[in-house]
Amino acid sequence: MPRRTLDDEQKADYISAVLCLQSKPAKEYIYSEVKTRFDEFQAYHIQQTRYIHTVSTGSARDNFYLGTGILCSNTKTLLETNADPGHTIHESPVFDPATGFGGTGVPGTYTLPTDISPEELIFPEVYHGCVQDGPFANLTLHLGPGEHKTTHCLVRGIGNENSIFLNSTAVANATKSTTFEVFRVQLEGRPATLEARMHDGGHVAVGGDMSNIFSAPGGGQGISRSNATCDQKRRLLDPLFFLHHANLDRIWWNWQQVDPSRLYDISGRSSQTPPFVNVTLDYPLEMAQSIGPTVPLWKVMDIRSEYNCYTYV
Repeated sequence: MPRRTLDDEQKADYISAVLCLQSKPAKEYIYSEVKTRFDEFQAYHIQQTRYIHTVSTGSARDNFYLGTGILCSNTKTLLETNADPGHTIHESPVFDPATGFGGTGVPGTYTLPTDISPEELIFPEVYHGCVQDGPFANLTLHLGPGEHKTTHCLVRGIGNENSIFLNSTAVANATKSTTFEVFRVQLEGRPATLEARMHDGGHVAVGGDMSNIFSAPGGGQGISRSNATCDQKRRLLDPLFFLHHANLDRIWWNWQQVDPSRLYDISGRSSQTPPFVNVTLDYPLEMAQSIGPTVPLWKVMDIRSEYNCYTYV
């Protein structure tokens, strides 16, 4: 259901689940800087970024990852985050400091590392500063930006430049696609398109940590589908990552429901570099041992399956 239809208690339950994730110790210390389960999910994403983005399997892998991340309560309310028509992204209730995730960063409160590599795709103009209101105002992060491993605040730089890619018209343009290949390109955006689309547009609109392909996580290409079984529920520096990718998954599910033949429709390459091979439903989606099992792609194409076990209302 759209987040704006939830009451304040339901919104608080979701925030509590994220805070719980940030308070639990890590199960697997992928990097020495990893301290919490929250860090652990992000570390896995950083480790896999060079293999999973801009490929077709990112579409399923990130949701496979998504379901294992909304964890500490059995709450898995998957939410719509589009801004209201006629308003700026800043005005979206998701950024409310009392009932949402807090607002943009305060200029002058954060300085990027000086040894940034061009390959890390860190864009200083969207790193405005530390978030200083809302439930994550005092959040300490141990990984990022990019492939760096630094202790820093949650950084945002909310902008309205990509709002045209985050509205009902953008959703309609994507969901009218007749094949998965066309649909995923319209959902994911660059580099397959010249301009942003819903996925990359959402990441850049939030800015800061959320904007980076390595440390968002999910800042790069890839819609998502979960791998958690019913009893396992338990672009990540920014907690908004989960809301954004849940909404992308909801749009994918709505597209699948138009025609039964779409449920297992998949296409595209399975690697970032040659030799390119077209993905099949038997392609293995690998997870870190502490996050989830490795399963073939076909097992997570249906959100009602054992490896997903969720729905949208």
